[in-house]
Amino acid sequence: MKTALNGIRVLDLTRVLAGPWCSQNLADLGADVIKVERPGAGDDTRTWGPPFLKDREGRDTADAAYYLAANRNKRSVEIDLSSAAGQRAVRELARASDVVLENYKVGQLRKYGLDYPSLAALNPRLVYCSVTGFGQTGPWAHRAGYDFIIQGLGGLMSITGEADERPGGGPQKVGVAVSDLMTGMYATQAVLAALLHRERSGEGQYIDVALLDVQVAMLANMNTNFLVSGQPPKRWGNAHPNIVPYQAFRAADQWIVVAVGNDEQYRRFCELAGRSELHRDERFTRNSDRVRNRETLVPLIAELIAQHPAAWWLEALERAGVPCGPINDLRQVFDNEQVRARGLRIDIEREDAGAVPLVGSPLKMSATPPSYRLPPPRLGEHTEQVLRELLGYDDDAIAAVRGTRGR
Repeated sequence: MKTALNGIRVLDLTRVLAGPWCSQNLADLGADVIKVERPGAGDDTRTWGPPFLKDREGRDTADAAYYLAANRNKRSVEIDLSSAAGQRAVRELARASDVVLENYKVGQLRKYGLDYPSLAALNPRLVYCSVTGFGQTGPWAHRAGYDFIIQGLGGLMSITGEADERPGGGPQKVGVAVSDLMTGMYATQAVLAALLHRERSGEGQYIDVALLDVQVAMLANMNTNFLVSGQPPKRWGNAHPNIVPYQAFRAADQWIVVAVGNDEQYRRFCELAGRSELHRDERFTRNSDRVRNRETLVPLIAELIAQHPAAWWLEALERAGVPCGPINDLRQVFDNEQVRARGLRIDIEREDAGAVPLVGSPLKMSATPPSYRLPPPRLGEHTEQVLRELLGYDDDAIAAVRGTRGR
């Protein structure tokens, strides 16, 4: 299968989620990703379980489900970066690579001679991407960054969760490490842009991506709401600050989402609910009026929706052209006919475990679609293959890189 990044090699020195998410995106698009891991330990997320991947006899393997999520299509190589042999191997691999990804603390790789200036001197066409919590500059550059902390520090938790005065009110983090994931996506975009620039100019470059920068940038309309008004947005729970009704409501049997995006949809909703007067009421006719009078309108709508089961509302609203949807758990998500039709659940065979269940790339491309060639690798699974194939190492050299010579 033809892939967009066939022939591109990525040397991946990252761990946990933001960096590995970027390298998995590149791997899905066809890049050869070499994942460098600490001998005997590997990526921290290998142990972030349970649950763990089961082997063919139903026993836990050494790899947690968390690790599986961000590491397919990669080759794992154990290299001891604290040793001279390991540092030399990484320099030689960087010379043979197009991209280096790393998420070490600022300045940590410089002492190993593995920072951008050192590696660019060996490979001027190298695209080198650093992923950190706070970036390479500024008074906080030396600090470690974690997704949860960044969600709070970067403003996301100030707008996530119910209002303080409501039951269960208070700041909430998002249920997935969204700062890490979005940083991985932005890093992917930057690497692809840098590769395109290199194709045109022959020049590599350095990329500095920070979780805090990404978290601030991704607040999008919430940022501009503040910048235009001077008023920091507050938490609205499942409601929308600028659109009403646009939130979760409890039907007779379960919760649903009703997302009325314009005045015509609101008119149709009112007619369907048998309350046309709520559309004619000048307090509610236009969205701006509904936003100003939400405290009056939303309880009325909640009372209406509670009168029928979710299935009734979902069928009727869909027929009327009013956006709506159920609130599914993940069992329901993967049972959904649209999710199945889009092929989001995939399986990749791994020798020790059989079919590894994963979620495929959401990208659909007509000429160069993502491909699934390798399962998330076992720790060090490809050490000998990569070091012999790319660097011509013998057994002694491989043992030195792994830190096992003389044991």
